[in-house]
Amino acid sequence: MTIPQQRTAKPGAATYQDLLAELTQSMAELQTLREQAVEALTPVVQEMVRSGSRDIQRIEHTLDQLLDHACLPEGLALFKTLCRHYWTLDQHATASYINAYREMWDADDNETQEKP
Repeated sequence: MTIPQQRTAKPGAATYQDLLAELTQSMAELQTLREQAVEALTPVVQEMVRSGSRDIQRIEHTLDQLLDHACLPEGLALFKTLCRHYWTLDQHATASYINAYREMWDADDNETQEKP
């Protein structure tokens, strides 16, 4: 049986840098996944709008997915495009999606602006 060696460095000295590096890597991976999702959703949204889709479940499912990626300019553009299409079918539901976007992504901007 081997006994683990004890660290002699100060607690938190190297771990902060390690944690920061891990966090940076994770954020880069998340960014890549979001970009891939937007790329995959682009033809879906284009097809729904082009065909005049009235498939509420499919539209709402896609809007739910786009909400997760609306922090990217391309994701937000797709979200807005599909919202404009959905507005013609159900204004109340579309307004709910717009409010969900604001709560999810605009909250930080509003809090910053309100502070003196």
